[in-house]
Amino acid sequence: MAVDTNTSVQGSGPSGTLMNAVNPKKATATDSTKADQDKFMTLLLTQLKNQDPLNPMDNAQITSQLAQLQTVSGVNKLNATLDSLRGDYKASASLAATNMINHGVLVPGSALQLASGKAVFGIDMGTAADQVQIEIKDSSGKAIHVIDMKNVKAGTMPLVWDGTLADGKKAPDGAYRIAVTATTGGAKLKDAAALTFGTVASVSTGAAGIKLNIPNVGTLTMDDIKQVL
Repeated sequence: MAVDTNTSVQGSGPSGTLMNAVNPKKATATDSTKADQDKFMTLLLTQLKNQDPLNPMDNAQITSQLAQLQTVSGVNKLNATLDSLRGDYKASASLAATNMINHGVLVPGSALQLASGKAVFGIDMGTAADQVQIEIKDSSGKAIHVIDMKNVKAGTMPLVWDGTLADGKKAPDGAYRIAVTATTGGAKLKDAAALTFGTVASVSTGAAGIKLNIPNVGTLTMDDIKQVL
């Protein structure tokens, strides 16, 4: 059978109907508002058309119904704006969290990791204190080194331990723990806390929000971060 190579083919591209079926238009708040307005006007016109000539709708009633329509329209527009702002906030928060990858952070915790003769940690002071004592303990819970500080201001303070023990020797690399005690006028403060150090390895997002994955520390939220180093 001969094939006519001169025959032109029309409409070889996807038709609008087909494209709409494959990629249906997503309904928006504007579409919803337009639909509500159309329904309202249809009902209002029907009322006017079928009203009792001896007892017609008064202008005040019509004006009231139109005012209600405007209120609904305004609420829909406000909801659309809020949805847009929420989307922008989530995108901004995700970007900020992603930028923290490979950055060191201080978060609540008492774990202390000594590596190559260096251990980074911190303290979080809710209020100022006359004296702060930091105990570094080994795996058995024994205090092997004590750091005493005076006139400590409120806020977050990063610190570094070089592995020096009470007897002047160097502690071996490994896992330790820290305990913080703060006092003012001899009274113990309850808002002094230890901070552990970690490096953000990755970020995950989901229904529970944005999570920072920190090896040897855990999965935390942005609110858990006390300081970025």
